[in-house]
Amino acid sequence: MAQIVILPHPSLCPDGAVLQAPKGRSICDVLLDNDIDIEHACEKSCACTTCHVVIREGFASLGEPAEKEEDLLDMAWGLEATSRLSCQALVGDEDLVVEIPKYTINQVSENH
Repeated sequence: MAQIVILPHPSLCPDGAVLQAPKGRSICDVLLDNDIDIEHACEKSCACTTCHVVIREGFASLGEPAEKEEDLLDMAWGLEATSRLSCQALVGDEDLVVEIPKYTINQVSENH
């Protein structure tokens, strides 16, 4: 089982977290399962960018993003070379370090 280190986020995870993540589970689901309420306005259907994260370590272990995800990422706030939609990024065998951006393009939080 891989480990995901979540870097501190001012409102979602102020102290950061270290989570156990089963292989094949999405980063979004792992966060939600551990009470880190990352936005996911499209209900994890790869139709928005509210679950955008930046992978600081372990990016190559996630596999290639689909074209649809890449197209959506172009609209994400704070896009970086190691950005992924957490609903589409499946945990592999390697540990990850993940940063949740401070902002999303969502005007109103969905409070899932």
